[in-house]
Formats: sequence, C-alpha cells, structure tokens
Amino acid sequence: MVDETRAAPVLMAGGPLDRSLRLPKDVIFRELDGEAVVLNLESGIYFGLDAVGTRVWRLCEELGSLQAVWEAMQREFDAPRETLRSDLLAFVDELSAHGLVAVQ
Repeated sequence: MVDETRAAPVLMAGGPLDRSLRLPKDVIFRELDGEAVVLNLESGIYFGLDAVGTRVWRLCEELGSLQAVWEAMQREFDAPRETLRSDLLAFVDELSAHGLVAVQ
C-alpha cells in the first residue's frame, strides 16, 4: 500500500479501532491515475500510495473513524477481516509515525 521514503516503526498494529483520524494542516495529498502522493510540507517526508493505499487514504479522509474505514474495507476488498484490520492499522501507523495523519 505504501512506498515510503524512510522506514517507520509499527506503533499500534494490535491497537483498537475506536480512534479517529485527522489530517494535519501541513499535509497535502495528490492523486493521479489511481495512485497518489502524501507529502508533509513541514518535514518534507512523503509517501507514494498504490491504488489500494489511495483508496484506503480516501476512506480515512471521508470517514475519519478507523472502525468505519475497516467496515468499508470489508465491503470493498476480498480479504479476511483480520488481514484488513492489521493492514489498516499498519498503514495508519506508518503515516502517523511520519506526521502524515494524526490519530486521536
């Protein structure tokens, strides 16, 4: 899902889904042909997202709640629930570790 510029530790991969996401004001998202780039203007850190990562980003942006994003992913992706859950949390961990999303 993520093509990162620097390695990030996994912080909450086993954590709960009862959290919400907020996009920091200094983060921009640009999509082109189903793929995207997320850039933190303050730090210069950016991630390239493939089509799946771009869709999950859009769900995070639209829904805000990790629980709601996970439920939407279950409807959209053909994968086991627990795989989707751990992938979502790992995705958010990486973005959060680099200041690209704020988990509340």
